[in-house]
Amino acid sequence: MADNSFSDGVPSESLEAAKNASNTEKLTDQVMQNPQVLAALQERLDSVSHTPSSYIETLPKAAKRRINALKQLQVKCAHIEAKFYEEVHDLERKYAALYQPLFDKRREFITGDVEPTDAESEWHSENGEEDKLAGDVKDKVVIAEKEAAAAEEPNPKGIPEFWFTIFRNVDMLSELVQEYDEPILKHLQDIKVKFSEPGQPMSFMLEFHFEPNDYFSNSVLTKTYKMKSEPDKADPFSFEGPEIVDCDGCTIDWKKGKNVTVKTIKKKQKHKGRGTVRTITKQVPSDSFFNFFSPLRASGDGESLDEDSEFTLASDFEIGHFFRERIVPRAVLYFTGEAIEDDDNFEEGEEGEEEELEGDEEGEDEDDADVNPKKEPSQPSECEQQ
Repeated sequence: MADNSFSDGVPSESLEAAKNASNTEKLTDQVMQNPQVLAALQERLDSVSHTPSSYIETLPKAAKRRINALKQLQVKCAHIEAKFYEEVHDLERKYAALYQPLFDKRREFITGDVEPTDAESEWHSENGEEDKLAGDVKDKVVIAEKEAAAAEEPNPKGIPEFWFTIFRNVDMLSELVQEYDEPILKHLQDIKVKFSEPGQPMSFMLEFHFEPNDYFSNSVLTKTYKMKSEPDKADPFSFEGPEIVDCDGCTIDWKKGKNVTVKTIKKKQKHKGRGTVRTITKQVPSDSFFNFFSPLRASGDGESLDEDSEFTLASDFEIGHFFRERIVPRAVLYFTGEAIEDDDNFEEGEEGEEEELEGDEEGEDEDDADVNPKKEPSQPSECEQQ
C-alpha cells in the first residue's frame, strides 16, 4: 500500500504549515487595509510613545539631573505650603475667638435664656413683600399679626429642637440618627469648635452641649480630630494641605437602661450532656448616632485597616470636617434649609458644567480638566461632666 505522508518528497505537515502561513498572511493583509483598524493601532502607538515617562526616558543624563533638581525644589515648596497651612490654623484660632461672642448669643436665643430685641429681630426678606406695604398699612398689619399671635399661638421658650432639626435636614447626619436617638438629640443645646492651642499638634475639638436629661449625666460630649500638615516623607508630592489622620471620642456616662448604643438579645443554649435548654441574655452593639463618640482608631502600628474600616474612618473624618466648616458656622441656614438649597444648586451647576464640557468634547474635541479636592486632628479626651 502506498504511503500518503509524502508528496513529491515533501512531508504533508510542511505543506499544511505553508498553507496556514499563507492564509494568515492574506488575513493580515486584509486587516491592515481596514482604515479603522489602522487608526486604532496608530492611536495605541501614539499613546504609548507619548507618555511623560517614555519621553523622560529619552532625555540625556544631563537633562534628567536637572529634573531631579526641580523635584528637590518642589519638595521645598511643599514644606513652605505646610507652614502656610499652619499659619492658617493660627488665623482660624484667632478668628474663632472673634466669632465666639456671636455664637454665645446665638445659644442664648436658641435656649431662650435671652430674648432678642426688636432691632435684633428685624430682618428684611429677599422677596421684598414687606417693603411693598405702605407706612401706616404696614403698621396695621404688624399690629394685627402680633395680636393674633398673642391670642392664638403658644410662645415656646427659645427655638424648639433647633439642633435636632439641623440633624434631620442634613442627609449626612440624618443617616446616622436612629429613632431612639431623636429624644436625646432634642436636648442638644449647642455645638462648638475649639482649635488646638499654639505649640500643640494641629487638631480641633467638637463639643456637643446638652441640657440635663434622663439618658446620660454628661453635660458635654467631645470628639477630637487630629490633623497632619506636613508632606509625607515617602511621597512628598501628594501633599495637598492639612488632613485629618485620627480621632478620639469620649466616654458617655449612660444612666441605667438608657444606653442606646447597645441592645439586649436573648439566646437559647442547649446543654451537650443533659440536653436541657436555658435562655441567656447578652448585649450587642446597636446602630446609633452616639457611636460617633466611640470611633475607630487609625492604625498606628504599621498594620493596615480592612476596606470597611477604612471607609468608616474616612466617613467619620468627613462628618467631623462638615461640622467644623459648615454646620457650626452657618447653623441657622441649615436650620431653615437655605444652606442646603445653596449646596444643592451648587452641585447641580457642577453637573451642568460637566455635561456642557462633554458636549464640547464631542463637537470640538476639547480636553478635560481634572479637579482634585482638598483634604481636610491632642490626647484622648473624656466627656466633660456637669
